[in-house]
Amino acid sequence: MRLHRLAHTGGSAVLLEWLAARLGGWTGVVDTVEARGPGLAVRGAAEMSARGVRSAVLHGGRSVALLFALDGGRALAAVLATPHPRGAPTLLADAAVPLALVLRAEEAERREERAATAESRAREAVLHLLMNGRLSTAHQIAGALGPALPEPMRLYVVECPAGSRAEVIRLCEEVTGGQAWIVRCPVYVRHLIVFVPAAPAAADHDPLATALVGAAPDCAVGVSGELFLREAPAAYGQAFHALAVARGRDERHARFGPGPELALAAHGAGAGWARALLAPLHTYEPRRLQDPGAQELRATAHAWLNFTSHATRLLKIHRNTLAGRLRLIEAVLGLDLTRLPDQAALSLALRLTPGAPGPGAGADAVRPRSGDRAAPADARAALDEVLRDPRLTGWARSHLAPLASPAAPPGARTTVRTWLDHDAQLVPTAAALGISVPGARKRLTRIEAVLERSLLRSPSTRHDLWLAHRAVELAG
Repeated sequence: MRLHRLAHTGGSAVLLEWLAARLGGWTGVVDTVEARGPGLAVRGAAEMSARGVRSAVLHGGRSVALLFALDGGRALAAVLATPHPRGAPTLLADAAVPLALVLRAEEAERREERAATAESRAREAVLHLLMNGRLSTAHQIAGALGPALPEPMRLYVVECPAGSRAEVIRLCEEVTGGQAWIVRCPVYVRHLIVFVPAAPAAADHDPLATALVGAAPDCAVGVSGELFLREAPAAYGQAFHALAVARGRDERHARFGPGPELALAAHGAGAGWARALLAPLHTYEPRRLQDPGAQELRATAHAWLNFTSHATRLLKIHRNTLAGRLRLIEAVLGLDLTRLPDQAALSLALRLTPGAPGPGAGADAVRPRSGDRAAPADARAALDEVLRDPRLTGWARSHLAPLASPAAPPGARTTVRTWLDHDAQLVPTAAALGISVPGARKRLTRIEAVLERSLLRSPSTRHDLWLAHRAVELAG
């Protein structure tokens, strides 16, 4: 009875420790393949396996090895001083049965954990593919994992404690009838990303969001608009901004507020500019096979612009590797990514050329190689021409209008303008405004609620805000 209780409550390790203390010697599991353990026990296990017997005793000088077969070429072995305790063989024989059962259960648990880890990484890979516009491969992998990716869809970003994650996943599957496609966020450990089939619903009533926020007291949910899978990056940005709004609401959930999308407003005037700006990156060829290529550098740029230093978690690379790739991207494109204007230009260009190089990056384009710096170009002047387009001016005024609304805190426009002028860095912004860093953070947090966009957490709307301010400046 004691053996069975130990096996049930403590597993194989506790059971073997108890046997060793009870018998006053070494006790363990010997594998005839790996041959680990005391030499006498290993020899006894090999001899027992060769003869096809279920138990054996092997004497060696002042020691004796008692062995009982388990399964899979393993044996329970005890190496004891001679003469060994009289009841040792009976005790080991009684222990062999519960030990074999608990070893099987532990192996099954390890296999289940490996399978769960493999599925989690496969789902994360599907998310990467969607964010980089590789829909065909994403559909193939998602179909094998199940369920199929919904089209059209809404994207939910669910912020919840780790202890509530299982209940959140259960509710997603229950409310959507098993059609929700769920993946853990590779960047934020408290976030789940959920793709659900789009269905007509009132903006003030979302059954899924309502059910999810009820799963835990501090759960919050941001919901995107109705979009197609090719728009997954935009959907994630919308849901993330909605989450920033949801944290400050009593109902703890919010849908992305209405307003024109920058990529749609800028596509007509900016698509050609974006292809020209990114042509050196899209045609880049590394000198060595192990170095990152064009697609990998593009994914790195996209991840860093969205998640800054947290991009290492998304890309599964070291921070030094990330820094090296960013220096290479700067050299290829001739940009300074420490400055917010260059970050905003690259962010817009990536959104206007989703997935792959555009037609402007063809065989006639210059193909820079590793170590070559792009020829100097007035990228800022070219971007200004794009931002002068009336469609961009209209988008910019609409985007900035909440800063002048009655709901905006005093000096909202000045606070945001100062923050942007200092590359969205809190310390120099606070100094320029003559307030403390916590004070600057509180101002920007209040402005987040007015804009219905995330400012302080990435992905932040700082790039769109800079572009909007620049477009309004150019319009006079």
